Amino acid sequence: MSSPSPLSGTVGFVGLGAMGLPMAVNLAKAGFDVLAWNRSRPPLDAAVAAGCRAAARPAQVAGAARVVLTMLPDLPQVRALLDDPAGLLADADSAGAGRAMDTLVVMGTVSPVAVRALAEELGPRGIEVVDAPVSGGVTGARDAALSIMAGGTEDAVARVRPYLAALGSTVRRMGGTGSGSLAKACNQLVVAGTLVALAEAVVLGERGGLEPATLLDVLAGGLASSEVLAQKHHHLADSDFTPSGPARYLHKDLGFVLDSATDAHVTLPLSATVAGLYAAVDADGLGDLDNSVVLRLLREGRHPSPDSHPTTTKD
Repeated sequence: MSSPSPLSGTVGFVGLGAMGLPMAVNLAKAGFDVLAWNRSRPPLDAAVAAGCRAAARPAQVAGAARVVLTMLPDLPQVRALLDDPAGLLADADSAGAGRAMDTLVVMGTVSPVAVRALAEELGPRGIEVVDAPVSGGVTGARDAALSIMAGGTEDAVARVRPYLAALGSTVRRMGGTGSGSLAKACNQLVVAGTLVALAEAVVLGERGGLEPATLLDVLAGGLASSEVLAQKHHHLADSDFTPSGPARYLHKDLGFVLDSATDAHVTLPLSATVAGLYAAVDADGLGDLDNSVVLRLLREGRHPSPDSHPTTTKD
């Protein structure tokens, strides 16, 4: 872990969910003065027990910390955090007087297009936005082993790098604001596409008399091997869809893939097909099950036709 800079001061952290709590704790373990806030009290109490300080409201965080990290499900929650009467912008005027925060780090998985728009809105108010989504799940968050994809100006990313280095084993600046989220969208496309390919392989193998676990073992020993296969082997082999990563999150993230493709004027036929499948998973009420539950959809033949054109999600 990186040692804190003598100039780092207080760092704010908002959003103490399954990943946010261990991330805030790891910042405290690295020696940073972490001022945290969360909507519900028990995670905040756990953070305080692990060395963080508690803020009474988000505005207090923004008043004390130049850099504020958020780990929230999506950008609407970040906007609500900013605009709430007790939110991050509450105690400052339009020029920023009364607020220490000058850098907002958005660490949830959000739309690259929307986070660029947020940066354009906050810039005139003296706040730079760094989007820094992560990969590695709860285990990576707990072990400070996340892969972090950062987007922002060189100066802004350098400013927040000591904090990110305390959270992840890989921290890479991908480019300007939005580029970190674009890299995460690409990551989610590969994950979802691989899951669908594995599910189709299981269905095809089953129809030909192959046992799923044996088939997946063979795939894992060759070029088809992947981290996705390693983590989802049990789910696919045993049809155990107990969630380790809910399908509805992939549905949301694939919407960001399609939004980005539209913004870039590119056609991604695989993305559209995979997004349609996960939209159908969510529509069938399966979104809270593991993202490997696409296997159930394919087995039952309740998926969209290849000619369907899914729309992007706004979850």
